[in-house]
This record gives sequence, structure tokens and C-alpha cells, in this order.
Amino acid sequence: MTLNQIKGAIALGLSVKCSNDGYDVIQDSLGQYLIKYKPNGFCIGLTRSDGVTLNGQESEFYVARA
Repeated sequence: MTLNQIKGAIALGLSVKCSNDGYDVIQDSLGQYLIKYKPNGFCIGLTRSDGVTLNGQESEFYVARA
């Protein structure tokens, strides 16, 4: 998924994952997009400091099935 696809899916309320179901892509209360590791709650930014380059490959992001 591209950055815009990820943001669009989150805006629609879909559950976006990174690499596996243990990593959720979320938007926090400040509007930041983060990759959150479920077991311990640790987060990193969805993108690097340039705001464009994903912290992962596009192929690693997917919408989880309900």
C-alpha cells in the first residue's frame, strides 16, 4: 500500500497492519500516523522524518480482514 492508500484506509475505519497482525497502523489524537506493536504498545512513525518515506516496504502494509 502507498502512504495515501494507508491514510485513506484508516480514514475509512479499516484496520491496517504492517508485516503481520502484531503491528497496527494507527492515527493518534494528535493526527500522527504511527506503527504500534500490540504486545508492548511501542510506536514508531509511519514515515521517516521527511514525512513521505514509509518505515517499511509498501508491500508489507495491508488491510486486515474482519
